[in-house]
Amino acid sequence: MVSVHSHCTRVREVVHTSSATPLHVPSHIMDSWIRCSNEYKLDPALPGELYVVEQQELLQRQEQLASVLLAAKSEMATLFQQIAKSDYAIMLTDCDGVLLNYFGDPGFTHAASKSGLMPGAVWSERYQGTNGMGTCLLEQRPMMIHQGDHYLFRNTGLTCAAAPILDWRGKILAVLDASGEAHRAPRHVLDLVNMSVQEIENRIFINEFPSCRLFVFHTRPEFVNTLNKGIIAVDTDCRVLAASRNALAQLGIGPADIVGRPLDAFFNLSFESMLREGQKQGQSQAPLMVFDARHGRRFFALALRGAQPVKQLMQSFANAPPPIAAGVVGAKSRAPLEQLQLGPDAVMEHNIKTALRIIERDVAILLYGETGTGKELFAKAVHLSSNRAHQPYVAINCASIPESLIESELFGYKSGAFTGASKEGQRGKIFQANGGTLFLDEIGDMPMALQARLLRVLEEREVVPLGSETPIKLDIRLISATHCDLPNKISKGEFREDLYYRIQGLTLTLPPLRERGDRRALIQFVLGQEQPSDAKVSIDEALMDALERHRWPGNIRQLRNVLRTMVALRNADVLTVDCLPSDFFIGRLVAEPASATAPAPENALNPLESAERDALIQELKMSRWNLSKVAKQLKLSRNTLYRKLERLDIKIASRENY
Repeated sequence: MVSVHSHCTRVREVVHTSSATPLHVPSHIMDSWIRCSNEYKLDPALPGELYVVEQQELLQRQEQLASVLLAAKSEMATLFQQIAKSDYAIMLTDCDGVLLNYFGDPGFTHAASKSGLMPGAVWSERYQGTNGMGTCLLEQRPMMIHQGDHYLFRNTGLTCAAAPILDWRGKILAVLDASGEAHRAPRHVLDLVNMSVQEIENRIFINEFPSCRLFVFHTRPEFVNTLNKGIIAVDTDCRVLAASRNALAQLGIGPADIVGRPLDAFFNLSFESMLREGQKQGQSQAPLMVFDARHGRRFFALALRGAQPVKQLMQSFANAPPPIAAGVVGAKSRAPLEQLQLGPDAVMEHNIKTALRIIERDVAILLYGETGTGKELFAKAVHLSSNRAHQPYVAINCASIPESLIESELFGYKSGAFTGASKEGQRGKIFQANGGTLFLDEIGDMPMALQARLLRVLEEREVVPLGSETPIKLDIRLISATHCDLPNKISKGEFREDLYYRIQGLTLTLPPLRERGDRRALIQFVLGQEQPSDAKVSIDEALMDALERHRWPGNIRQLRNVLRTMVALRNADVLTVDCLPSDFFIGRLVAEPASATAPAPENALNPLESAERDALIQELKMSRWNLSKVAKQLKLSRNTLYRKLERLDIKIASRENY
């Protein structure tokens, strides 16, 4: 902790110098200090009197901002829970810096009262000097004021993270702030405040247009149900009444450019047609693909009818619930990670529960699993279920990047770092994940030379781009995945043991599809994702039985491709065994007890069966093992032909032996 003398000396040097660079003071802090000294005549050494408005004035201000307080209450409580036990307080001030509402940690109550963190206290710069709430009001942007950044010495024990709450017109309504003791400042506190502000602004927007139709959109379908969505309110003639800040940012326009104009001037689908499409899908409607009518950019959107309660509207934005941080009290929706289990399966249940327990801790996750078991899907669900859900998620397939490019792709490079390098340089994939989640797929195939450099990055949490000597600090959540046996690769000298222990914080193995207990539910779920918008496709029992019993060497990825093909080529909306691709049974069925299902070997067949077997093999050879053609020539259904192949022990995969 700095002394009063050293703090005041530093402040006065900055105020009376033309440049703050030698003193390492950010420009916005320097500007604020100059205002506090020259305009407000504040002395950094003197505590001064706390200015607290009268109770009657506080009640009047709270009443004037009642809609904002209502929209913010639950988000403030959630934010407080997210940084609980950090001796922090969550506060909301009006546009004059008067503190209207307060959630405080009991351990912080004493410090808060001394610093004036109480309802009615005025935290404008004029009375409290440089601080999170007051300086945020003047700068009109999110900011962190840490310890010695405060102008008044009495506030230097605090760290304040504040962000303005704006209406859709861009007017400041209030400021949300998280303040606490500096030595206990949690990481990402400003990010958490920003996320809460976005959700509050969405609620305020919907409250302002409770009976209007809403057009909700984002450039990515999985974000249509998140706080990053854009919201446009339209009247009965589908003319725009208002657009949220996120909507305006995504379209790259201002309020004056969109208000009063028809919605179809901005999107290629009319609101009415989207409503009709949504009615076909029922309760679990998925976002529809739309295009920017001006520039052709792709978006995903939902059309929602008006006159719905705000709570219902907030839950209607997509067929999946919004990301919820594990452990948030009162969260009733299932987190994206929990949605990966569609039925009873002990292994998946263990994986999900274990991942949720450490989801907000700095613990690396290593995922094992065969190709196609959903390792990247699991990693993405971990990201979306965490407090980093609205930060970058960057996936890197270590096996797909050419070895000559992998270093520049991962770590980036400075301008002119090598021949052919971009003049502007390039941010590496690892740096792009800063603040969010980095997913390293097939990490077992990473070249040995780069494993050492990756280890340094993970250990030191900083990256140095090629051609640069300046390290850049990193804040990433690491998830790795592989189908390889890494301990075996270590024994062969193909993988670094120290890197293995760095990525191995929590090891989870995803079960192959053939071993999952929720296979039937998973098949139905994937089919639902492959449904066309104009039909409802189902699977008959015989086909479901065949799909359940199949070995699925390509796992969920193979299942999705098979279902997608059948849906595309179907002649009716009920899929049968005859809809299966001709090469579906190349490979074995799921192993069952030998006594019950093992096919009869050739030497156990009776003479008639042996003759039938020989004739069928001959027919298959003549047709070049085209099962559809053979079934047609023999006037059999494909289902019957498959049963014959099993009964007569004819293995398609071993056709070269016949």
